[in-house]
Amino acid sequence: MSPQPRLRLILGDQLNAAHSWFRQTDDQCLYLIAELKQETGYVKHHVQKICAFFAAMQSFATALQQAGHRVLYLTLDDTADAADLPALLRRIIAEHGIRLFEFQRPDEYRLLEQLRAFAASLDIPVRECDSEHFLLPFDEIGRHFKPGKAHRMEMFYRRMRKRYDLLMADGEPIGGQWNFDRDNREPLTPEAIAQLPAPLSFSNDVSAILARLERHGIEHFGRPMPTLLWPVTRRQARDLLTFFCAELLPRFGRFQDAMTAVGDARWSLYHSRLSFALNSKMLHPKQVLDTALNAWQQDPQRISLAQIEGFVRQILGWREFVRGLYWANMPGYATRNALEAQRPLPAFFWSGQTQMRCLRESLGQSLDYAYAHHIQRLMVIGNFALLAGLDPDAVDNWYLGVYVDAIEWVELPNTRGMSQFADGGLVASKPYAASGQYIDRMSDYCNGCRYRIRERSTEHACPFNSLYWHFLQRHRARFESNPRMALVYKNWDRQTEESRRALLARADWCLNHLDQL
Repeated sequence: MSPQPRLRLILGDQLNAAHSWFRQTDDQCLYLIAELKQETGYVKHHVQKICAFFAAMQSFATALQQAGHRVLYLTLDDTADAADLPALLRRIIAEHGIRLFEFQRPDEYRLLEQLRAFAASLDIPVRECDSEHFLLPFDEIGRHFKPGKAHRMEMFYRRMRKRYDLLMADGEPIGGQWNFDRDNREPLTPEAIAQLPAPLSFSNDVSAILARLERHGIEHFGRPMPTLLWPVTRRQARDLLTFFCAELLPRFGRFQDAMTAVGDARWSLYHSRLSFALNSKMLHPKQVLDTALNAWQQDPQRISLAQIEGFVRQILGWREFVRGLYWANMPGYATRNALEAQRPLPAFFWSGQTQMRCLRESLGQSLDYAYAHHIQRLMVIGNFALLAGLDPDAVDNWYLGVYVDAIEWVELPNTRGMSQFADGGLVASKPYAASGQYIDRMSDYCNGCRYRIRERSTEHACPFNSLYWHFLQRHRARFESNPRMALVYKNWDRQTEESRRALLARADWCLNHLDQL
């Protein structure tokens, strides 16, 4: 029997050259990679995010062709008449006489639903395959995560460490403890700031992509760059991994929660910036872990156990954890709003123009580079959104659109769950709320700010200080019985009535004038 013509769809976050699909070439197999208006418009995206995905997709298509595979790469010019992905697929199936359609399981719920519905409508065989990327198999998610039930990352992380025998010796964690988080909460010292290396950046020409976005009226925001600094090939992604292990990993854990306004030259600090390469699947998480662990084993004096463990926890623990929680709770997770937050996003989320220096730096960096590290996302931008009671739908859409690495499976639990507590505690045991004192302790943002970090209720007081107490007071019925928050409420009750009234009045003014802060 002669082979049947078949179509294999590759989505923009499925750029996995090690996938079993590519072990053999087959003239009867056509790979489709397509730029689609559908994928630029489900939220408004940062222009660098769109460019990064399109450039990486095009590079991947070229690499497959050079390896001998038949590839059909379609730009926005080629797909402009397709209303959506199913419409495009129907056209390609008809044009090429396809007799078998195959796709890798999408990692976003909306795309999985769309493709499964499309597959059910076809009169040819369809095969759904695994993406062969994650360390926790998709079929095992239900054994680790129950819908609607609170889960904590620590125990999951320990199970994954044992499963993959990473940083383990005779069934016990190396160093006698599972994590070294307490060693990894230092603010940046002047010496560490002075020694920060410039980020490894690339110069990928995306001028043609920018022209296509303009030609097809694709809405976007953020700073466009005709030469993109993000990795868009597998080789560039590997180079970035090598650079991280050699230059940044020795101090990564120690300063992973620190923030500083050091300027453009060293904007990513000691962070790896591998998340885009990982989430687009140019890099496999095991490849990243093995490379980092090998660097630690080769030079344990330079890279301490605390540094490598902090990195392993992010990749093996948190990344896999949020993905499992996402799939266990979708689609309802995307509409949770446990704190009934409703305020719209202030205009400065789109401009970065605010007098609060911490937000100006974090938002400005996000708009300039489509990137901010996890503490900027959680404890500055996310903390403000939480305290101000911003609508989690709007917050989700902003986070999903602004960051180059944001795909819903990772963005939604981080934002709606950990950051906004909109899931009611499925991810976190308490809200990640903090006053300005936390930001002052972990950064130099408060230096030179219009607002005064030591003041609480004056017109010049840091807005975080009063908003923090206002948040706790308006949600007291929910949180005062939480053991982790009991001391906070005792501190509130010990304040004088006059002090409490002044704080709440200052917070009310801030909430009524968010765009003026």
